[in-house]
Amino acid sequence: MPKAKGKTRRQKFGYNVNRKRLNRNARRKAAPRIECSHIRHAWDQTKSVRQNLAEMGLAMDPNRAVPLLKRKVKAMEVDVEERPKELVRKPYVLNDLEVEASLPEKKGNTLSRDLIDYVRYMVENHGENYKAMARDEKNYYQDTPKQIRNKINVYKRFYPAEWQAFTDSLQKNKMEVE
Repeated sequence: MPKAKGKTRRQKFGYNVNRKRLNRNARRKAAPRIECSHIRHAWDQTKSVRQNLAEMGLAMDPNRAVPLLKRKVKAMEVDVEERPKELVRKPYVLNDLEVEASLPEKKGNTLSRDLIDYVRYMVENHGENYKAMARDEKNYYQDTPKQIRNKINVYKRFYPAEWQAFTDSLQKNKMEVE
C-alpha cells in the first residue's frame, strides 16, 4: 500500500557521526566469526590473516608451507635452500590445538529408548525365532523377520556389554524356570 503524500522526510546528512569509526566497526562486524576459540582469542584485528596465522605457527597456504619435491632433480644433487622460519610468537595456540585433536572422539550415535525396549521384549519372549517376532502384536511397524534381525544386530553392535548382560540374565532366568 503506498504511503500518504507528504509524509516522507528528506534524508539529512549526519555531521556529528565519525564516518571512519563507523566504517571500521562495520568491517569488523562483517568479518566472519572464527569458530575455533583458541584461534579467536589469539587473533589480532590490526594484523592481516597471514600475519596472524604465522604468529600462531599455522600456515595460510599449505602448498607453500610444505612444498612438493620435484623428481627431475634426482640426477644431480642440489642444495635446497631453506627459507628462514617465521617466529612463532603464540605457540600456546598450536599446543592447545594439538591437545584438542588428541582427545578421543565422542560416540555421538545412540539408539532410541523405544527401539531398545522393542528389541529386549522380542528377545525375551521369542529368543531367536524371528518369524514369531514378526507375528507378535507388539510389532507395530510390521517389520519383516529380516528387519527385526537387523534391529537386534544393531543393538548388539551399539551396546555389546549391555547385550551380554541381558543374554546372561535370560540364561539365568531360563535355568531357574527349569
